[in-house]
Amino acid sequence: MKARIRIDREYVIAETDPRLFGSFLEHLGRAIYGGIWEPSHPSADKDGFRQDVLDLIAELDVPLVRYPGGNFVSSFNWEDSVGPLELRPRRMDLAWRSVEPNLFGLNEFMKWTKRANTKAMMAVNLGTRGIEAAGALAEYCNHPGGSYWSDLRKAHGASEPHDIRMWCLGNEMDGPWQVGQKTADEYGRLAFETAKAIKLFDPSLELIACGSSFPALPTFPHWEYTVMDHCYDKVDYLSLHQYQGNTSDDLSTYLAASTGMDRFIDTVTATCDHVMAKKRSKKKMMLSFDEWNVWFHSLESDKRQEPWTVGPHLLEDIYTFEDSLVVGCLLNSLLRHADRVKIACLAQLVNCIAPIMTENGGPSWRQTIFWPFMYASRCGRGMVMDARVTVDCYENPTHGPTPYLDAATVHDGTGRFLTAFLVNRHPTENLYLGWDVSGLEIAELAEHIELAGFHPKETNTAREPDKVRPSAAGRTQKEGDSWISVLKPLSWNMVRFNLAD
Repeated sequence: MKARIRIDREYVIAETDPRLFGSFLEHLGRAIYGGIWEPSHPSADKDGFRQDVLDLIAELDVPLVRYPGGNFVSSFNWEDSVGPLELRPRRMDLAWRSVEPNLFGLNEFMKWTKRANTKAMMAVNLGTRGIEAAGALAEYCNHPGGSYWSDLRKAHGASEPHDIRMWCLGNEMDGPWQVGQKTADEYGRLAFETAKAIKLFDPSLELIACGSSFPALPTFPHWEYTVMDHCYDKVDYLSLHQYQGNTSDDLSTYLAASTGMDRFIDTVTATCDHVMAKKRSKKKMMLSFDEWNVWFHSLESDKRQEPWTVGPHLLEDIYTFEDSLVVGCLLNSLLRHADRVKIACLAQLVNCIAPIMTENGGPSWRQTIFWPFMYASRCGRGMVMDARVTVDCYENPTHGPTPYLDAATVHDGTGRFLTAFLVNRHPTENLYLGWDVSGLEIAELAEHIELAGFHPKETNTAREPDKVRPSAAGRTQKEGDSWISVLKPLSWNMVRFNLAD
């Protein structure tokens, strides 16, 4: 099958914000306890941080981590997580029916972010709490000293402010599962007043309002419209959450899931622009896609989990090769919407629906989805090009006409590289992709990395951690005056060209 991709140097969507390649850590399952923090582990440093996990996170080059939830935050008292360990209470976490021992808390997380070379995106509890607790948390984290909460932080051993710049105003507040669920009007008013208080403390802080928990809820998109109508002038981003799954084992529909993400982003963008027009505002609302991933493998096993334990095995999806293809397509969708989606968080980072898995006391390894995320994070920063793809489509009853080729292209902005992330959705045929590049002169192929040739259900495990991994065996070559890439059936590819001076 033949395909063509046309790129013009003048046709640019936007420059990627590095925060598009963020992630997420929640006090959930083994994300913290046995994930990033395990003092008894052979690789643990003096603070209990697993160095083997830090090494894998460094490969992903994650610039931002959302914390501490997620559903967890909606009944979380942040004060429980600071101060002397022996004085911190053990609490029952209603969100995940687990015990939170508060052995790892706010100041430990901030110390970990420095070790992981990342920044914090802090969520505040607008479920069971509100304005006063959020303001106190901002003061504790960011004020230099001379006030009650900032001096308490210093007494807890954190002499310098944490300087957290991004704040989520609650989490999934329309979700029936959420402790403190609210109507759009209730949440919109609370978000407005909380945002007002935080902006009075520091107007330079960036605030994210909750969008709908996911687009299939009956609240969507009226929730977005109502919330934005209340707090458009006080917040900087609206959040989006969406997970993909393949419970019906329908690969053609599953591979088309990113077209649903495209429609979701477009609908939220249109809703925000409607409110902008209504308010005669000049501010264009940006989006924070701060939960996205594949999530369905662990749904049945989670129902059998013993409640009220510390660090239970929850949401431990073991990802397959086909999941990595879908994640590659979802990353392409985010890149193609880089003009409005400025922040995104792969949910989550370790053990819970994550690219990195660990065994308590044992090894850590890369899941299949690690690879497309790593390459996008490392090579997808720059100017996203408005690439035009010509290729056959297949008709899908759920998503409609779906192109066999999914693509996103990025020019690094320095004139050195042109990078394309490409997924061939066809189950049996090679795609012969011709390149039509205007205003950018290709000097030579830098690399063609491919993730291909695996059974769709193949996984990586602690015993076989490298069973599914990419290779540099992809075929891209010059034929006459043209470049041709051969994309194998069911494959993720990164084609990277060196550009002429």
